[in-house]
Amino acid sequence: MARVLVVDDAAFMRRMLTDALTNGGHEVVGEAGDGFEAIARFQELRPELTTLDITMPEKDGLAALREIIAIDPGAKVVMCSALGQEAKVLESIKLGARDFVVKPFQPDRVLDAVGKALG
Repeated sequence: MARVLVVDDAAFMRRMLTDALTNGGHEVVGEAGDGFEAIARFQELRPELTTLDITMPEKDGLAALREIIAIDPGAKVVMCSALGQEAKVLESIKLGARDFVVKPFQPDRVLDAVGKALG
């Protein structure tokens, strides 16, 4: 079981991710709705894994990922993206994300990505 921070600007997506993770035996220790909040919550909670939406207002997931990796180069991050964001997904992997899931996602795919990132 991992301690997970869930970051997405859409409340319903945070709920879907939280449900998938908790049903998979993980503990969601916090949520954030934007990149600024994600960085603050990451520093506060020090989760074992963070799920991070790519497209968010103000500070997007790529900018937040850069800062999280700067804070903790060993941070385990799984990016969440909509279809058609392949270039941003590839950039996130280059920046240090461990895996990604495409929205709308299946709970099993989320748990597979989390397992891969933690492995």
